[in-house]
Amino acid sequence: MTTIKLHNSKTRKKEVFEPLDPNNVRMYVCGPTVYDRAHLGNARPVIVFDVLNRLLRHVYGEDHVTYVRNFTDVDDKINAKAAETGRSIKDICDETIAWYLDDMDAVGAMQPDHMPRATDFIPQMIAMCEDLIEKGHAYAAEGHVLFRVRSYKDYGGLSGRSVDDMIAGARVEVAPFKEDPMDFVLWKPSNADQPGWDSPWGIGRPGWHIECSVMSYELLGESFDIHGGGNDLQFPHHENEIAQSCCAHPEGEFARYWMHNEMLQVEGKKMSKSLGNFFTVHDLLDQGVPGEVIRFVMLSTHYRKPMDWTEKKRVEAEKTLRKWYAQAASVEAVQVSDTLISVLADDLNTAGVLAEMHKLSNEGQSAALRAALIIMGLMEQDTPTWASENEIDLSKQEAAFDAVRTEAMQSKDFSKVDALKSALIDAGVEVQMSKEGVTLKPAAGFDPSKLAGLL
Repeated sequence: MTTIKLHNSKTRKKEVFEPLDPNNVRMYVCGPTVYDRAHLGNARPVIVFDVLNRLLRHVYGEDHVTYVRNFTDVDDKINAKAAETGRSIKDICDETIAWYLDDMDAVGAMQPDHMPRATDFIPQMIAMCEDLIEKGHAYAAEGHVLFRVRSYKDYGGLSGRSVDDMIAGARVEVAPFKEDPMDFVLWKPSNADQPGWDSPWGIGRPGWHIECSVMSYELLGESFDIHGGGNDLQFPHHENEIAQSCCAHPEGEFARYWMHNEMLQVEGKKMSKSLGNFFTVHDLLDQGVPGEVIRFVMLSTHYRKPMDWTEKKRVEAEKTLRKWYAQAASVEAVQVSDTLISVLADDLNTAGVLAEMHKLSNEGQSAALRAALIIMGLMEQDTPTWASENEIDLSKQEAAFDAVRTEAMQSKDFSKVDALKSALIDAGVEVQMSKEGVTLKPAAGFDPSKLAGLL
């Protein structure tokens, strides 16, 4: 059997992965808070852990992996969206979840085995709060339930911080009802305008951290194999999950392997609305960027390194995929090679896998290339529809158009460029222009006869 090695954030080293039960490998990944479209950064953990899910299923068998990713559907951001729009919280969450699943499907992500909503587990969250109070790990105060951080001696083990250092570095106002500045909320009161459930402490709603502890316990048990998410969740969310779960279920281990992906940048800068470089997955799809191209660019960087989305990478990814799809279109996939799987099994070395796929392409190993495309989630059994015309070579037209555009940039007369672009669009050609150059590709209604004499 293939040996999988994963970098464990908790031990800060790469370890051989040994599941608790090879017949039921269990993984939990923190999902989105559903109040708006998923931005590009939200897609990274989905793609990373989708690849891991595919690897685990390849090694242990399709029916021997249980993958859970939750939806947070009770949150102050959702409340604010409801107040702003006048829409119900349920409508906002239902719509956003549908958007999310459509967008993640477009980037090739398989749906997890379970996708629980936090609001379906409120009674269990109340029960965990009661249990933690009974065991002395939590206390009720002014309608709140708070976790007593100093009652868990290993707090800070995941993030590598001591409680005293955390307090010394904090610059937040401490609520007067807290016993200790580091204690965190498990349950909080709700007013008439906020969603709330009856509890021993009055009408209220859960804090953020407890929901994942409850849902992972209910669906995967007191001990499971892998817990994943973005590294922005490592502290405090995952640290708090460990504390409350291990105190509620001291007989278990909670998660044994912790994996965190790095964040995403755009053209070398942090993505933000103020910089004008913030966009959603849906924005890119609407602009004609295929989901497989988004996925390819994401996979080109190791998950533990910052991912820089650039227009140059997008153009190169699309050209590479068109070439690969053309090679793989007319062959049957063989068994994916042990070499490729061993590269992927080395802490999800997706960049190394893409390098292997370039070799397969250059060597003309089309059947092996198709198998690699499938396991990496870059191709289902059929060639993606956007690349179905990949046998049409428009490189000569691209070069000619680029020459006209270069001349126009010098003369400042873009009339010919505009006329050519209009004619190409009329011929069913999608025209993409960037500082990297011109990309032409067949679109719906492509009519090659209309290209005659244009360029």
